Amino acid sequence: MAITDAIVQYRRFLKRRNCSIHTVKNYMHTLRQFVLWVAVPIERVGGREIQAYIDYLRTRRLRPKTINCHLDSIRGFYNYLIEEEGMVMRNPVKRNYNLRLAKPLPRYLQDEEVDWFFAQIGNCRDRAIFMLMLRCGLRVEEVAKLMLHGVDLPRSQLIVYEGKGMKDRIVYLSRDAHTALSAYLNKRPGTRAQRVFLVEKGIYKDKPISVRGIQKRMEYYAKSAGLRVSCHQLRHTMATQLLNADADLVVIQDLLGHSQIRTTQRYCKVSNLKVQRDYHKAIDKVLQRHGW
Repeated sequence: MAITDAIVQYRRFLKRRNCSIHTVKNYMHTLRQFVLWVAVPIERVGGREIQAYIDYLRTRRLRPKTINCHLDSIRGFYNYLIEEEGMVMRNPVKRNYNLRLAKPLPRYLQDEEVDWFFAQIGNCRDRAIFMLMLRCGLRVEEVAKLMLHGVDLPRSQLIVYEGKGMKDRIVYLSRDAHTALSAYLNKRPGTRAQRVFLVEKGIYKDKPISVRGIQKRMEYYAKSAGLRVSCHQLRHTMATQLLNADADLVVIQDLLGHSQIRTTQRYCKVSNLKVQRDYHKAIDKVLQRHGW
């Protein structure tokens, strides 16, 4: 099979597996870079070539996480050739080739920082957007793709369609998030667009707002507040606040749409208030038992 035909078939394979458009695009982009770089036929690539490619990517000063994404794309392509096309070969991209990654703690906002950030927001659309991130834990892509038929104000809940991993989930509206979203929907222009949040000015007025459009609004308000804050930090803040309020980890996992509990467990390391309360509660029992 010619390499171009194999890549086309692989792209179709990814689509049949219902991978997101973003995932398919990234896989095709990184795979194309590798194919153009490698000097031997694809079926003759071995560990030596893969390690040389890693060195090449490092000379481009790519982050370890980005390099690992390249390796995942190439590994997936070889798995496809072996398992789906029946090519007799070994996958040259071994698991232990992946670079070790630092595991920074999730960054979140203190309560006073949350108050100061929202004090900068006078626009009811933007307030609703960022309140859904803070109170419902929505990702920026999930806010941009939120559909009108997924909003259930009477029951104070939202349906997030095709979130990360193409999974649907239900999240719930707090009182302040409900108020913010209701205020926006009452002012939202009547258009045929089914996505909730729309562009308000310019040539794209009344069209669905993009992910980049939301991120630019975040950058504007963060600068106004003098804070280093991103959309994803509002999601981290929600998780940390819930954990500090003694919400079960599995509940937070479900609300955030995490596939694995260990992803949610990262918040335990930054939930200082809960750790502090649990420590004093336990140590008091120890002291009582010893009569101290």
